[in-house]
Amino acid sequence: MATAVETLDKLERRITITLPLDDVKAEVEKRLKVRARTAKAPGFRPGKVPMKLVAQQYGYQVETEVLNDKVGRAFNEAAAENNLRVAGFPRIEPKSGAAEGSIAFDATFEIYPDVKIGDLSSVEVEKTVAQVSDAEIDKTIDILRKQRVHFHVKGEQGAHGDGGADTSAQNGDRVTVDFVGKIDGVEFQGGKADNYSFVLGEGRMLPEFEAAALGLKVGESKTFPLSFPEDYHGKDVAGKTAEFTITMKKVEWAHMPEVDAEFAKSLGIADGDLAKMREDIKANLEREVKGRTKSKTKDSVMDALIKVSELDVPKALIEQDVERLVEMTRQDMAQRGMNVKDMPFPPELFSAQAERRVRLGLILAELVKTNNLQATAEQVKAQVEEFAQSYEDPQQVVKYYYADRRRLAEVEALVLEENVVNYVLGKAKVTDKSVAFDELMGTGAQA
Repeated sequence: MATAVETLDKLERRITITLPLDDVKAEVEKRLKVRARTAKAPGFRPGKVPMKLVAQQYGYQVETEVLNDKVGRAFNEAAAENNLRVAGFPRIEPKSGAAEGSIAFDATFEIYPDVKIGDLSSVEVEKTVAQVSDAEIDKTIDILRKQRVHFHVKGEQGAHGDGGADTSAQNGDRVTVDFVGKIDGVEFQGGKADNYSFVLGEGRMLPEFEAAALGLKVGESKTFPLSFPEDYHGKDVAGKTAEFTITMKKVEWAHMPEVDAEFAKSLGIADGDLAKMREDIKANLEREVKGRTKSKTKDSVMDALIKVSELDVPKALIEQDVERLVEMTRQDMAQRGMNVKDMPFPPELFSAQAERRVRLGLILAELVKTNNLQATAEQVKAQVEEFAQSYEDPQQVVKYYYADRRRLAEVEALVLEENVVNYVLGKAKVTDKSVAFDELMGTGAQA
């Protein structure tokens, strides 16, 4: 039996559930008899253990199971009778003062909120747009060339020349050096290496180190002071000044492949046609641009929906999402090779993100329900096929998604979000926001 629903707060409710003790005892005895058929105890054959011993061994466990089942069933029935949409799980606590022959529990829980979405025609949304021009294709080709760079010893004649008359180390060259560092005349751990290679100008080494190597020829040495930053990863030397000596062992110049048929073939263009190569690169860039502009536009839509919507967010759902975010972070870091076994993950670090995710989820659910924006099978298929286009064997990718219901559900969620975005764009005040290609791709520093 459940009492009437008490309102404790905007979303918090409480129901008192009362169970007759005789019903509980009868169900416990019934389950113990079933358990007795297979129960084992020293000195008795299986199934022949006296009920008294069975009750001693399993009584508490069975009673807990019975109470959980009966309270859970009563709670679900009460929620259904009162048309309550329960958010999260109820908190069940024993209640004192129950009538004789009864046992009572308080079930405290939250309900889903009413979501009020304002006038979408008053919403201002920025739609991000970007273009792929010949300049972007050229930049991409340069990046692809750099990824295929190979090095030759300066001064040695080869198929691609000797690198020029100047055999000293310059930016872009790969140098191999021996070095030793000392602090107060004493070598320190990690401060010495033989045949250590790096490319000058890439910033892998501290500025003083690169500056000292610049201009050296094979066999030449240089001694110089090097100050480690206060936040240097090596704590033993952070903030200290060392004296380094480097000796140049090898200087190699970089040769980038020519943009020719062989280069095109290395990118998967079977006949080496350069025009096809550029078309292929443009198609890939446009696919990437489309994804990024859609993502930025979606963020603008979601920000606008949050501003125009009114709702209270259940704490229980936020707590559940915090747990999910913590676990996702833990798994991601573990996959990156980090030891997260004893690493703390304070929940408050994820609270704001979880609150936003839950809030948006409730808003989107309301929009989908009231405007029939569910993802259709045709939309899901089209999205999967679009994903597949960037792979060598698109049909295998399609099979991959359709072979697992969870993977397909992820695609459905993306389509649903896109349906919401398109619906809002059709109602809101939309302004196109042009973004430079480099800014969109986060490559401004490379340009």
